[in-house]
Amino acid sequence: MKDDKLFTAYIKSAEHHFSGWDFSYITDTGRMQSELLPWSYGSMAATLVQNCDAFLDMGTGGGEFLSKLRPFPEVAWATEAYPPNVPIAAKRLEPLGVKVAQVEDDTTLPFDDNQFDVIINRHESYSPKEVRRIIKDGSIFLTQQVGGTDCIQINEALGVPANDEFAHWNLHFAAEELLQNGFKITYSNESYPAQRFYDIGALIYYLKAIPWQLEDFSVEKSLEKLYEIHTQIQSNGYFDVRQDRFVIKAEAI
Repeated sequence: MKDDKLFTAYIKSAEHHFSGWDFSYITDTGRMQSELLPWSYGSMAATLVQNCDAFLDMGTGGGEFLSKLRPFPEVAWATEAYPPNVPIAAKRLEPLGVKVAQVEDDTTLPFDDNQFDVIINRHESYSPKEVRRIIKDGSIFLTQQVGGTDCIQINEALGVPANDEFAHWNLHFAAEELLQNGFKITYSNESYPAQRFYDIGALIYYLKAIPWQLEDFSVEKSLEKLYEIHTQIQSNGYFDVRQDRFVIKAEAI
């Protein structure tokens, strides 16, 4: 293992700086690729954002995705809970007319009752009750979520138990919560697309960016298991896992 120069080089490559919510270092280079979903959250979100008077993007990351949904209405807000991302998002979005608010608690958002006629949420936690408070009657909440079994094959390969905190989180549970909090579901779908890693460095880079997948992950602690995956990739050409995704479009009633 110590003499495997390719393995060492890939580990070194994973030290590349990660900021906002930008995986282009491994996606634009084709080192990690994902199977297509049967829906487009971006297409649905763009149509909603561009045809409303006031919208909120929950969990905007560094604003990378939202910045591509222009033009924006006069009232445009985004929230972000991860402190390092807030100035990144503000720098990107505020010149485009989007105000950015840092949040800490899903149940207490800094907005008025009935403030928005569109709320979008991509892979961000939320309180259905609080979303209902700040959205107008007849308005739309669109969310794409990561389910509780997401990429569980990584945990299995590294011998680390999956996080039980999210085991319940799936389309059925999320839809029932929204129904119980003043919404009706107008569209929903779920899918388990493949996510493929073509080198161990791409996998390590990915894991460093999403610490909730593996509690207290480090290369040193998982070195032997990582090397096993590396040899598998060298033999098969890739390492496949299964994502867990679902989408819900709900109308406030």
